[in-house]
Amino acid sequence: MQVMSNNKQKKIIHVDMDCFYAAIEIRDNPSLANKPVAVGGSADRRGVICTCNYIARQYGVHSAMPTRTALKLCPELILLPVNMAKYKQVAKKIHAVFHEFTHLVEPLALDEAYLDVTECSAFQGSATLIAKAIRERILHQENLTASAGVAPNKFLAKVASGWKKPDGLFVITPREVKNFVKNLAVEEIFGVGKVTAKKLKQLGLKTCADLQKCSLLMLIQHFGKFGQQLYDQCRGIDNRLVKPDRVRKSLSVECTFSNDLAAYDACIEALNGLYQRLVERLELSAAQLAIKNQFIKIKYADFHLTTAEMISEKLTLQTFIDLFQNTYQKKTSPIRLLGIGVHFKTAEIINGLQQQVLMF
Repeated sequence: MQVMSNNKQKKIIHVDMDCFYAAIEIRDNPSLANKPVAVGGSADRRGVICTCNYIARQYGVHSAMPTRTALKLCPELILLPVNMAKYKQVAKKIHAVFHEFTHLVEPLALDEAYLDVTECSAFQGSATLIAKAIRERILHQENLTASAGVAPNKFLAKVASGWKKPDGLFVITPREVKNFVKNLAVEEIFGVGKVTAKKLKQLGLKTCADLQKCSLLMLIQHFGKFGQQLYDQCRGIDNRLVKPDRVRKSLSVECTFSNDLAAYDACIEALNGLYQRLVERLELSAAQLAIKNQFIKIKYADFHLTTAEMISEKLTLQTFIDLFQNTYQKKTSPIRLLGIGVHFKTAEIINGLQQQVLMF
């Protein structure tokens, strides 16, 4: 890998493997090709889908969906258990490919990463050709497809990587940014979830072009500190750097429900699914970190937010259930969001993966 020393416009690549877990299983068992395939927990244990191929998605199956629901939508679904050891091994080889081009690699997960190739001299410094070469090398070495986005910053690169999925490459040049973002839906902005999107639309703000008409003061008044991010990103501005090493202090998962949960059993089932996702994320990116406590986050239909935590050095589902029961008894309003997570005893860096909340 050669590096150029002169300063340049940022060139960021976001690489996202296509249906990673399912794609590996299909690669290793070709008889699964052209069939609906998913990887996840079993239905009789209130499991959830980790990922599925695009054939399964045609039936409405998607990640984080309860396995029981997925099997109702697609009775022919081939459900395979999670083989994390195998996926980690493949991911290690894929990330090694990234490092052949730049040391500025920020992993987001096993199957996803940002690369800063601003100063990479390979292919005459063309980020587009570098992204193409990365995808070709992954396909040649691992027989897996990857989608990539190329842009002047992380926000746009991530949007671009999903533009032509699967097995796609999409490029947003600096001079194209202005026209590209104006028609972008507000949901594409980093950090905009279902609740924020609903609030934006209630204000008549559906696209980045709509947001551009708002003053910074107005956005901060309605969305607090997040208003600054809305103001910048609707204009295609994102100054976040690609950071290979990030300190992780906590890890959590959460879900905003399409329909508020009122029944206790439904809440417990949701907790079970969240717990499985949290266990997966811990194994993925923080297996060596010591847990200090477990915490729960509950947002009710009236938008009242409650959090609670409990000292716990060993992760258990029962601790989250106890936290929920203690909090649930104090409030009778239906629940619109549930989140669970852990804080770590130390801030040591593990595998360069950034602190994050998994939204689904």
